[in-house]
This record gives sequence, C-alpha cells and structure tokens, in this order.
Amino acid sequence: MSTTEEPEATTDAVDVAADLLPTGTVEQAVAVVDEMPEGGLTTDAAADLLPTGDAPSEPEAPAADEPVVEVLDEDDLFDGDGDGDGEPAPVRESAYDRPGGWYVVHTQSGYEKKVKQNLQARTTSMHLEDRILEVEIPMEDVDEFRSGKKVTVSKKVFPGYLLVRCHLDDEAWTVIRDTPGIVNFVGAGGKPSKLGRREVETFLPVADESEAVVPKRSKARFGFGVGETVRVKEGPFADFSGAIVEINEDQLKVKVLVNIFGRETPVELEFAQVAQL
Repeated sequence: MSTTEEPEATTDAVDVAADLLPTGTVEQAVAVVDEMPEGGLTTDAAADLLPTGDAPSEPEAPAADEPVVEVLDEDDLFDGDGDGDGEPAPVRESAYDRPGGWYVVHTQSGYEKKVKQNLQARTTSMHLEDRILEVEIPMEDVDEFRSGKKVTVSKKVFPGYLLVRCHLDDEAWTVIRDTPGIVNFVGAGGKPSKLGRREVETFLPVADESEAVVPKRSKARFGFGVGETVRVKEGPFADFSGAIVEINEDQLKVKVLVNIFGRETPVELEFAQVAQL
C-alpha cells in the first residue's frame, strides 16, 4: 500500500514546487522535493524557490482610517494657483525687481505731472534712457460721497513727490536734480535714499501679466465722520440737527441722533438728506 501512495504524494509535491518556480521546470522542483523532510513542502523550502527568497504573503489592507493616496496624471496636478486646471499660474512682477533702484524726489506741489514730463524729455535729450528708466506718480482710488452719491476718484498718494527708477550715478543725479520743478532728492543729509521692497510694493502694487496695475484703494471719504454734527436737509426731520453715530457705506446711509421732544432719537437718513453745518 505504501509503495503505491508514495509516488502520488511525491508527484503532488513536485507539482506544487514547480508552480512556485520562476520557470516552473520539473527538474528543479524534484531537487527541492528530494531534500524536503517528511510532512510535505515547508515554508523555508518553498521560499528558496522564489525569485526574491521571500515566502509569499497577502498584501496588507489599508487601515480603515488611513487615507487612500491617488496618483494623479501630470496634467491633473495643481499648477500653484489653487484651481487645479493644469494651467500655469500667472507671473506676478514686482516693480522692486526691475533693474535699477527706486528713489523719491520732491517736486513743486500741484505740478507733478508736468515735472514728470520734463524729466522724461530731459532723459531723452541727454540720451540717458539706459540710466533713468522710469518715472511714476503714485496714485490711489478713493471713494468719496458727493451730493449724497458715491463716486470713485483717482488721487495722488503723496502730492509733491515722484518715484524715479534709475541707475543713480553722477550724470543721472545731475539730470534729475536740475530738471525744472524738482526741488531735491529725499534722503538723510541730502543724500538720495533707495526705497526698500515693502515701500516700493506699497506705492506700486504688484500686478500679474493678465491685469493692469490696480491702484491701491483708500477708505471712503464721506465729507463728514462719526461724531460730527450735521443738518437734515429734507424729509420729516428737515432743519433738525444732530450728531452722526453711524455711517453705512454700503447702503449710503447715516444714523443721526436727532432731538425730538427733548429726547435724542437715532434716525437713519440717506447721504443726500444731510449736510455739514
């Protein structure tokens, strides 16, 4: 009985071993089976048949709370602007990074635009375009209320001053200093002081390639402020006066404390309904 069963067991072991081999050759499987102990093919013996020498194992399942990381295609990767559209983020240029340095010059107040034109003309006539590179009048958008209506106007940030970007040497200094309307450079001891990055980017906001430079926007100017006494021009409280306790810019309204029958009562009015005393 034993002589008939042993070949079948050996044959089964050989088949199992052959399945583990990279090539699956029976000759290599037989060599392993001949050396295996009684009881069948051991794990160590099977490991010797594998290309890496490691026993096969089931892949570990991720923990329930472990996030699954998805490998994205290159076109799906975020481009840096947070929208994930695959398009490169727009390049944002700072005026500070342009060649040369930025300096402030004092001009006659009210003539900034004319002085700018004079300096640009002198730069061209003296062939110093490679030294005096840019002349700017810092501007800002200001919300004002005129006749009860909100309007946006562009105003000079620093009346009486210009920003000049240049490679400042003796010749450039002389041309700038002697331009009609320019009083002097701004700096300690009369020596021109170069502006830092924060100052330049405050006066000349950074813009990207797809946008024009957006002037800095100042707080709305109402023509009056909280605590100021105003006169009511029209409506049921016409000719009454009172102090402003609240200004609502979005709705173009103010709240005024009006004395009614000896008691101060807050009354909400439109800008057009009040005037300064």
